[in-house]
Amino acid sequence: MFDYRTFATRKLASLGTKYLPFSDVATAEVPLSRLLRLALFQVTVGMALVMLVGTLNRVMIVELDVPASLVAVMLALPLVFAPFRTLIGYKSDIHVSALGLRRIPYIWKGTLCQFGGFAIMPFALLVLSGYGEAVDAPRWIGLSAAALSFLLVGAGVHIVQTVGLALATDLVKEDDQPKVVGLMYVMLLLGMVASALIYGALLENYTPGRLIQVIQGSAVVTVALNMVAMWKQEARNRDRALAMKTARPPAFRVAFTQLAQSEGIMRLLVVICLGTFGFGMADVLLEPYGGQALGLSVASTTKLTALFATGTLIGFGIASRLLSGRGVPANLALTGTAIGIPGFCAIIFASLGGGVASFLLGTFLVGLGAGLFGHATLTATMRSAPKNQIGLALGAWGAAQATAAGIGVALAGIVRDLIVGLQGPTGNTVQTPYNFVFMVEAASLLLAVVILWPMVRKAKIRTPNTTHTQQAEAL
Repeated sequence: MFDYRTFATRKLASLGTKYLPFSDVATAEVPLSRLLRLALFQVTVGMALVMLVGTLNRVMIVELDVPASLVAVMLALPLVFAPFRTLIGYKSDIHVSALGLRRIPYIWKGTLCQFGGFAIMPFALLVLSGYGEAVDAPRWIGLSAAALSFLLVGAGVHIVQTVGLALATDLVKEDDQPKVVGLMYVMLLLGMVASALIYGALLENYTPGRLIQVIQGSAVVTVALNMVAMWKQEARNRDRALAMKTARPPAFRVAFTQLAQSEGIMRLLVVICLGTFGFGMADVLLEPYGGQALGLSVASTTKLTALFATGTLIGFGIASRLLSGRGVPANLALTGTAIGIPGFCAIIFASLGGGVASFLLGTFLVGLGAGLFGHATLTATMRSAPKNQIGLALGAWGAAQATAAGIGVALAGIVRDLIVGLQGPTGNTVQTPYNFVFMVEAASLLLAVVILWPMVRKAKIRTPNTTHTQQAEAL
């Protein structure tokens, strides 16, 4: 009997080897089909990001009339857990269990946090919208429940992503670790694109009840996909369990100090923070800007996330090809920040006469720049990490990125509301608060270019035979 599932898996794997960036990391011991199955955890992370940063942030600001500053604070609540990504990665490096498992227990805990947040979220939105029997419920209950749901989903995303990436690096050889992490991020972007398109189609005729159904479905799909991703990925190893019990790993402070002493790593983390802040402030405002300044519908603005993610995916593909040869991460980081500047200029011009076409072009360029910058800094971090501190290094990269993005998201909403308040009732330019934030982002990226330029010049004087580690130190 013909096995259609086996045929489909092999066909997907064969196509991936040819077209999917980083797919050459697959081996006979770790086939591409297994890596793609593991990457399903990134799909659930992408679903959560699209739901929170894309759909819900637009709905709460425009349809539910929640102040943008309050929504921005809710979206930034996961920032509370962002610095702990370093600790989570380290704990998964040294975790002791009877079966010798290190990563899987943490991924499961993160999955439960994601599900719990999505389970609370529909009831919070019921209260905020006054839908059905919730019309008489106090508004503060809806706001506090929404904040709790955002916090849980964000915490789950941090845990699942940090430990999932560490598990992916465990499966391959050391030289292939940057590639496999890159592959995971490509799958994250594909998950974001698919989720944005699906959410946009389901919410074409928006109602509070339809949104609640979509959120409930996302909760179930998250658990299902993460369970499939974890299945038989980490082998049980009793010898490792016994060794971990007798070993005395260094304290977290000692381990982090050792990582920080690696040449170039702290400078790299500073660059990550600055660039991510520049790209991240727009996350909370792009869709409300499209709805209020350009009159786009909920479905149309939700699909913007797909366009942004497509640009980021292309950026990752370009970076993959360049860095697989003699490409230097500093050069790509500089290129990404430089592309983001005209992207934000195009977004600003959209409300000044450029129209939807300028808005779409700017969104794509910002996504492209973010992809180049993100992959360049990710590769540099992997190349700079000590051999036994992959989880810790990935956690530090994720903590720097998530913290900068969270601060950017929170400041974006707060600055937008402050300018709206300063305009007063006579203010008739709805695009002004948004455009000011976009100008701040462009200025932040310009500052990143200024700081990166001497690093690029330093990298150029190195010989063509420079090792990957030396190239990372150049950044």
